[in-house]
Order: sequence, then C-alpha cells, then structure tokens
Amino acid sequence: MTTTDKVALITAAGKGMGAAIAKELAAHGYNVALMSPSGSAVTLAEQLNGFGMTGSVAQDADIEKFVQGTLEKYGRIDAVVNNTGHPPKGDLLALDDAKWHEGLDLIILNVVRVLRRVTPVFQKQGGGAVVNISSFAAVAPEPVMPVSSALRAALSAFTRLYAERHAAENIRINSVLPGFIDSWPETPEIVARIPAGRFGKTEEIAKTVAFLLSDGAGYITGQNIRVDGGIVRAL
Repeated sequence: MTTTDKVALITAAGKGMGAAIAKELAAHGYNVALMSPSGSAVTLAEQLNGFGMTGSVAQDADIEKFVQGTLEKYGRIDAVVNNTGHPPKGDLLALDDAKWHEGLDLIILNVVRVLRRVTPVFQKQGGGAVVNISSFAAVAPEPVMPVSSALRAALSAFTRLYAERHAAENIRINSVLPGFIDSWPETPEIVARIPAGRFGKTEEIAKTVAFLLSDGAGYITGQNIRVDGGIVRAL
C-alpha cells in the first residue's frame, strides 16, 4: 500500500507542531483527518483536501465523533498522531486537583481514548502506527511544568506497555520528545541552555514523525525519541 492510500488522524492539528505534521504527511501522500479546539484544523483540512473537525482531545465525545467521522469519510485509519496543547503550569504543590485532572485529560486519557477506538481498526487492517507528541520534560522534569513533566513520564510508560501488547500485531507506537520548538516563545535564557544554540523548527518535528510512521521505521516501537537539540544531558 502506498501513502496515497493511507489515512493519518492528527489531533491538535490547527497550528504549531500539529499543523506542521499535517502538512508533512499530506506532502507524503497521506489523506489527513485533523481536529483542534478552534476552527483552524478545519481550515487547514480544507487546504489539504482532508477531513477537519472542531473539537477537544479532553472531551471523549469529540474523540468519538472525530474517529467515526474519519472512518465514514475514508473507511480506514493507518496512522495516529496524538498531539495536544500545554497543560497548566505552576508551583508543584500550589496546583489544585482540577489542574492535575485537566492535565490527565490532555496528556494521558486523550491517548487512551483515541487508541481504544483506533486499535480495533488497526487489528482488522493488519497493522498501524502511532506517534505521541510528548516533551523532553518526560525525561528531564522542568520545575515550572510539573503537570507536564509528571504526566508525560506516565505517557512514556503507557507507550511502552502498548508497544509490548500490540507489537506482534504489526502495530507500532513511539513518542517524540521535542525540546524547545519555534512554536514556543523564544528567550536568550532558554537558547543558552540548548547545545545546538537554537530552537527547533516545527518542520523538524514533522519530519521525525513522518519517518516514525513510515515503513523505514518498521522495527522501531516503544521508544522515546528525543528531538531536543541536545538539551537533555543524559545517555
């Protein structure tokens, strides 16, 4: 099957990394299904001759509508990119329960809810590939981003568990851990922390995702792929 026959479902695809990924996959021939809370995913989908919907990954009903709408239009789903917005920031113990639950919906349950619905589709088709857009904070926690840091580490664990459960079914899953990307406000202080001396580009994340979804990455699953300019100083 060529990519011109394949369908990629991408969440939070209206701007930033999500939009860059949508454009990259469309350029590779994928039919794209896009969702975001604003109307920007719908607009982009029209430009890419895809399927667009306004909705939030934090709402189970929106995910259901998005997956079913994609299947109604294309009859299949071959690739999933679980992207999301940024969870609440603040002091570690000052964040109330509601902020932590908001992060859970945005970072963990969104992925679970999508894959509950899409995994049976993959199984019926004989395979599929998933990429979760996470953060370098999953392996190098940032004090100013406690919700993101803690829950993206949990996402890494979920990714590994899902990979082991479904690898024999030709279903792969990996997480991309971006560093500071140009969709984030740039400051000299942050740039000084990055060995590469610059912010990453959304297009660089998009190309990494496209590779991980491709047949060239067919033996890669359950991995955290850091795309961070070297900011994580770890083996």
